[in-house]
Amino acid sequence: RLFCEKEMADCGLATRFVQHSRAHSVKKGTLRGLHFQEDPYAEVKLVSCVRGAIFDVVVDMRANSPTRYKWLGFELTAANMRQIYIPAGFAHGLQTLTDDTEVSYLISQFYTPHSATGVRFNDPAFSINWPLMPTAMSERDRTWPLVKQRAAIEAL
Repeated sequence: RLFCEKEMADCGLATRFVQHSRAHSVKKGTLRGLHFQEDPYAEVKLVSCVRGAIFDVVVDMRANSPTRYKWLGFELTAANMRQIYIPAGFAHGLQTLTDDTEVSYLISQFYTPHSATGVRFNDPAFSINWPLMPTAMSERDRTWPLVKQRAAIEAL
């Protein structure tokens, strides 16, 4: 089973998803992220790898959280069929571990450009241990601000 509203609701998890997206990456080592949407459009995601394998990362970006800026990484593969539930307020990123990888996302909010943001994949505030050197990445993902830069901008 990929999704069961009752089982998720029984665990106290959000179950309203408005969009199902897929992302295809050709090259092993492709890095995407770290993305999130700010309130009031913060989004929950349910992520799975349907072809190939990924190293999936979540970073707590919630302002008053005792685990703010802490990260966790998980290997999701088509073979292990694991999924990750990403709560609102967490940044999300991934790196492909194989060529020809496809990722599936259930998302709780519509994409809202003025709320969509991100932080740099190699920010020293997180020190994420990515398994590979990035082989491909969008210019947007390569140039997201560091946490320090975001704080300075928000203070203005």
